[in-house]
Amino acid sequence: MSLWLLVGLGNPGAEYAANRHNIGFMVVDELARTLNASPFRSKHGGLSTEASVGEARIVLLKPQQFMNLSGNAVQGVGTFFKISPQQTIVIHDEIDLPYETLRVKVGGGHGGHNGLRSISENIGPAYLRVRCGVGKPNAQAGDREKVVGHVLGDFSKAEQKTLPLFITDAGTAAKAIVEKGVTLAMNQVNRERTIQ
Repeated sequence: MSLWLLVGLGNPGAEYAANRHNIGFMVVDELARTLNASPFRSKHGGLSTEASVGEARIVLLKPQQFMNLSGNAVQGVGTFFKISPQQTIVIHDEIDLPYETLRVKVGGGHGGHNGLRSISENIGPAYLRVRCGVGKPNAQAGDREKVVGHVLGDFSKAEQKTLPLFITDAGTAAKAIVEKGVTLAMNQVNRERTIQ
């Protein structure tokens, strides 16, 4: 039975719960619910639980040390369960994709995302990603404050209408990697959702 680590990125605390930056937490919570996982437990700097997807066993993880330290929990859990970066899937917000766009990606840079930066520093860049588009604010190049305000802001009322389906689709993309392999998942997810 293969073993996978599915990591949702976000910031702990009620004040961040509905932020765009926390879509990774939302997806992992929905996966835990639909896969009938046991309650999350605190371990290795994160909240984790286990479930099954097809013939595979998965560990669901929500790091709890804030975004820029996410890699600590990912490394801790991965080491404990002996899960390689190639069997690690990170679900995260992506400002370079329009809202509701999904992309599956293998490795690469962090693109300025503090959670990905921390994970890459801890386990290297070879892990898999489910990139969840949250759109980009109308900001000039280098206008970091607007970008930070955007990702640390809640989804708009219009976005909230389709957010549950987006979360479900992101979870389906992660499960497709586990069940079909990353190449087939990329062909399925990246083809079906074209950037406007």
